[in-house]
Amino acid sequence: MLKSLTVTNFALIDQAQVEFAPGLNILTGETGAGKSILIDALNTLLGSRTSTDLIRSGCEYFRVEAVFEIGAAGGVAALLEEQGIPVEEGQLIISRRYTRSGKNTIIVNGCQVPLSVLRELGGKLVDMHGQHENQTMLRPDSYLTLVDGSDPRIEAKLGEYSQIYQEWTGVRDELLKAEKLARERMQRLDMLNWQTEEIAAACLKPGEDEALDQEIRVLANAEKIATALSRAYTLLQQGPKGGGGVLPLLADAKRELETAARFDPRIQKQADIITEAFYQLEEAAGDIRRHSETIDFEPRRLDQLQERQDLIQKLKKKYGATINEVLAYYQQALSELAVLTHFDEHMAELSARKQRLEERARQAADELDALRQRAAKQLAAEVSRHLQDLGMPKARFVVQITKTAQLAPRGCNEAMLLFSANPGEEPKPLHKVASGGELSRIALAVKTVCASRDEAGVMVFDEVDAGIGGQTAQMVAEKIALVAADKQVLCITHLPQLACMADHHILIRKEVEQERTTTRVQALDETERVLELTRMVAGDNLTDLAIENAREMVALAKRKKEKWKNKAQA
Repeated sequence: MLKSLTVTNFALIDQAQVEFAPGLNILTGETGAGKSILIDALNTLLGSRTSTDLIRSGCEYFRVEAVFEIGAAGGVAALLEEQGIPVEEGQLIISRRYTRSGKNTIIVNGCQVPLSVLRELGGKLVDMHGQHENQTMLRPDSYLTLVDGSDPRIEAKLGEYSQIYQEWTGVRDELLKAEKLARERMQRLDMLNWQTEEIAAACLKPGEDEALDQEIRVLANAEKIATALSRAYTLLQQGPKGGGGVLPLLADAKRELETAARFDPRIQKQADIITEAFYQLEEAAGDIRRHSETIDFEPRRLDQLQERQDLIQKLKKKYGATINEVLAYYQQALSELAVLTHFDEHMAELSARKQRLEERARQAADELDALRQRAAKQLAAEVSRHLQDLGMPKARFVVQITKTAQLAPRGCNEAMLLFSANPGEEPKPLHKVASGGELSRIALAVKTVCASRDEAGVMVFDEVDAGIGGQTAQMVAEKIALVAADKQVLCITHLPQLACMADHHILIRKEVEQERTTTRVQALDETERVLELTRMVAGDNLTDLAIENAREMVALAKRKKEKWKNKAQA
């Protein structure tokens, strides 16, 4: 049950807090007073799209908060548990704040949640029924959804079918792509064969290009390297022009320091440093000499390496920036080549898989069809019973389910609603023959049937009585009041026949204060309720007779509801 709704800075509402009661909550007021704004605020709280246009002029944000009373079982409790949202004493508090910068903050029992969770939660809490639902009855594309929603077994089977259908469409699309590829297959085969053979013939190794570059640099500069090594060795051993090399001079210095250190230990440290340097330079000189002996200029070897380098560069230009990328392309090409080489087997496997999936999908579609046929008859019978209550005892309402040849996202069915208001006339498509008044009653009947299967404890009727009056209005009022015996109902209405049925009456009015328009919300007591009902019946002509008439309407409505209650208990 919806216990309260608090609205701040929303459209024409600056601040309003509305308390709701069990049963039928009626919202009335002059046209343009803002009744639908309150329902829009509730819709926003339940996850509908919003925009900065809904923020009251001069304000930076709007905020809507509702308090619900929920049970410990059912889809709402399961969803809250799944999301890790705590519930204390069966109370659920939802708050949504939206700023001019587009920041959207949604809090459920102290936990911030995304909009998708709010929408799922809202669908389980409240069932909306407005004038647009009447228009939905004129759209044949919505009829199959209506039938499917009337039986939970259909939804379960539809989920199974949808999974198979998606897999089938995936294989079908892959097969179509493969068939298109067949036209280019031979061309592609020739190219891939040539490319893989070219790369395989090169016998590439990862990192080979770097090692190749280094060896080419050495061979191309062999003479320079040999000359530099020879001069370095000579300088170390003999010095420039044979005047004494570094090593002989360092050996002499070493001996002198060792002599001095025998008499003065303080010199030993320097002697050790010179000794270490001498041995290291002596070892380096030997390495230089040996390395210089290995340097050999091989023009033929250099030509071979440069040819190999050119080949690798050519492959890089074609297949990748590095040897690793060339080798990766090679593996990819081999895989594609394997597929193309075994193309016929691949096509046969795809075709067989598609056939198996299609058979499974058609079997599931047949089971769906059987469920829908039964559900359609039951739905039509229940709607017809409600139409009798709504003053259409001779009306015929038929839900026609036909089988189609092609697999579709929702199976192999199409649905049509047929209607005949008068005896002797064959039922015809509803969207072609129903008048506005008939459509309102049919939509209400359908909604009443669906409500019995809907877990949402709150139903909202937003001016569903538009365009009807007289006896029809009375019947619609009684039907909504009967629905309110099992569910909490919020109903915006201009009909006194419906308003007098209220368990709780809320008045919406528009006021101008300091040149600003504001919507005010007021819960009416019994006296105020009679006066509002008088206004709905007689306008501004609030005579004693009109007031007494309104009081009698309220009394009569109470007697009817008491009678229904006693009948239900019996």
